[in-house]
Amino acid sequence: MRIEIWSDIACPWCFIGKRRFETALEGFAHKDEVQVQWRSYQLDPSLPEHYDGTELQYLSERKGMDPQQMSGMLAHVAEQARGEGLAYDFENLVVANSFTAHRLIHAARELGGPAAADAVKEALLSAHFEQGRNIGDVEVLAAIAVDAGLDAGRVRAALAGDDYADDVRQDIAEARALGVTGVPFFVIDRRYGISGAQPAEVFASALEKAWQDANPLQMVAPGTDGPACGPDGC
Repeated sequence: MRIEIWSDIACPWCFIGKRRFETALEGFAHKDEVQVQWRSYQLDPSLPEHYDGTELQYLSERKGMDPQQMSGMLAHVAEQARGEGLAYDFENLVVANSFTAHRLIHAARELGGPAAADAVKEALLSAHFEQGRNIGDVEVLAAIAVDAGLDAGRVRAALAGDDYADDVRQDIAEARALGVTGVPFFVIDRRYGISGAQPAEVFASALEKAWQDANPLQMVAPGTDGPACGPDGC
């Protein structure tokens, strides 16, 4: 089973959705046969490499909302995150463009495989939302890559140019073609779509349905019933 997940590192619901999906996957009987692929998406491609202001200021300006109202929304998101074991720190969050970080995820997949890509994705989300690190800084990205078992020199060389930029753009274009308008967005075997950070139960149900549809029970000697017992006797 192949599951593609479109998400943005700068999206707080994407980290929450990742945790909820992982909870469902952990309880899925066929989890070892599931391949997860992270796909890139940018909520704000126009964001500069670094924004001189807080997350509250940035979102208030971008959405044209009253800062007090936006503060309440961030508090709600942080509460939801705590429910998944995440410690969001919006006050110290460094607002930065996520394009280069998305390139790193693609590099990790090519250089270290799906496990490395997943480790980098997890580390980037934590660095951004919990640790107050600048995900637009190449040195921060190189350190994350090393922790995921990748070679820092190869990563720096890749990020110094335009390596994997086309992969990021292709992911974004593919999201548009699929009709994705918000993230996180989960696609199972290119047949089933799940929008948003749904409860773990929704993901669990979707995994079971997709598996059963792809692996229907095949009867041996269909139409022929052997001796059996039922509610009315044997």
